Amino acid sequence: LSASPLFSICSSTQNFTTNSLYERNLNKLLGDLYFKTPPTGFGFGSSGQYNDRAYGLSLCRGDVSTNDCKTCVVEASSQVTKICPNLKGAVIWYDNCYLKYSDVNFHGTIDNRNKFYMWNLNNVSTNAELFNQKTRELIGNLSTNASRTSKMYAHGETDIGIESKIYGMVQCSRDLSRDDCKKCLDGAVSELPSCCGGKQGGRVVGGSCNIRYEIYPFLN
Repeated sequence: LSASPLFSICSSTQNFTTNSLYERNLNKLLGDLYFKTPPTGFGFGSSGQYNDRAYGLSLCRGDVSTNDCKTCVVEASSQVTKICPNLKGAVIWYDNCYLKYSDVNFHGTIDNRNKFYMWNLNNVSTNAELFNQKTRELIGNLSTNASRTSKMYAHGETDIGIESKIYGMVQCSRDLSRDDCKKCLDGAVSELPSCCGGKQGGRVVGGSCNIRYEIYPFLN
């Protein structure tokens, strides 16, 4: 059973023709990514040279097993080329991984263009202001932790009241520097009020980092 993507963006308006050198380089790159990614949960690279060079990366969520990571990256690479056929750049996101490629070298730079938001339709029943504050504190602390670890991933929880908790997770793509990871996550946290304020769960998901919180445990 294959999961459906959370979201995808065709990030380039540049076309390539079928059986062109760019397409061959892209296919080789995608093959490299699902070979490279599962062992550590992250892979990036490029294929080809000059104008026909394709750059890509794939990242699995920090708690995902090697097997599930591989399944997700294989699925992502087969779906993304169907959703964005013959376009030189695209990003596709799943719960377990995301994959991104372009004819422009994006490695090591924060991607602020490709982004989407998800939120729980239900509002919190308790004090929303306190809930939002606790959420931002949790995600802020996790962001600091993630930027200091080699996996650039952190998760945790915080209590709100006696019976309820907030669970959070943050992750950066490992081509970023530690400082840029923190900067990317801080940017995502600053967008929480506008997308997800007072909601029981929310995500800000980008091409370089993502954050998520829920009132239930959602990690493996």
